[in-house]
Formats: sequence, structure tokens, C-alpha cells
Amino acid sequence: MSKKSLQVAALPGYEPEIGRWLWCLEDVRRTILEKLNGLAPDLLDRQLEGRHSIGSLLYHIALIEADWLYVEVLEATEYEPEIRSLFLQEDRSEDGSLVHVEGQTLEQHLHRLQAVRDRLLFHFKGMDITDWRTPRQLESYDVAPEWVIYHLVEHEAHHRGQIFELLRNLQPDRVNG
Repeated sequence: MSKKSLQVAALPGYEPEIGRWLWCLEDVRRTILEKLNGLAPDLLDRQLEGRHSIGSLLYHIALIEADWLYVEVLEATEYEPEIRSLFLQEDRSEDGSLVHVEGQTLEQHLHRLQAVRDRLLFHFKGMDITDWRTPRQLESYDVAPEWVIYHLVEHEAHHRGQIFELLRNLQPDRVNG
């Protein structure tokens, strides 16, 4: 049995500190994708009492990542059209809970997640350490891209836990290490 090496590495092509944080973001996504591999299509939209579906959580992860990228980091008033077209529903219902997203395939959800991630990685590629730490001055708060990535790692890891719990309950016979 080979010994694992548990280390954070910088994504190549980025300022090293930025690359390490982006590696962390990518690593959380990697673990989600591994668990979703081979997911039965009927489980994507299934809701357990008081919980969101896996599909709804995947939609939410992608939308929040896009929002933090475009609003906070890029200070844009709109998403790029190809990204906007991936979000046909709002994220939340009138009562504040996540909308239930259904009728989409795992491939559609994964495409959305990857398209948003590709844009995020593209925009961070040319960023230097000064820009990384320079707060964007928004109406309600100031936020640096460094904090945005920290928040996105935390956000996706939180929802990863929810997805993994759903998988354990929806597929009790499947090994979920």
C-alpha cells in the first residue's frame, strides 16, 4: 500500500500564494466530483425531509461562486452572458430557502460548475498579490479577493458535507468513505 502525501500545492500559472488557495478550492470540488461519479439519475432531485436535493445544492454552489466572482471580485453589474445563461432560476424562494432545482442531469450540473470555475480561474490567473489583497469597496462592505476565495472554500466544503450526508442516506449500501 502506497503512502499518501498530504500537502497543498500551488496551481501552476498563478502567483504562488494565490495558486495554493485555488488548489484548495479545486481540491474540495475534486472530492465532490469523485463522490458523484456514477450517481443514479433519480437521486439527483430526491429530497429527504427537511433537506435540499443534491441538484439544488450543486446549483447553489455554482451560483454563489459566480456571484462572488462577478459582484465582489470583478465589481461587475452583470455576469458574462454565457454564465448568466446557466442560471435560469433564482437561488432562493420567497421564504429564503434554496429553490428546488429539478429535471436537470448530472452532466448539466457539472457543466455549470465547471463553466463558473473556468471563469473564476481565468480571472485570477493574471492577479498579483497586491490585487489579491486589495479590498473592493462595495456599498455594504469591503472585501478582498483573498477573502472571497477563503469564503468559497468554506462554502463549498460546507455543502460538500451536506451532499455526502445525502449520499449516505440515499445510498446506504454504497461505500461512502
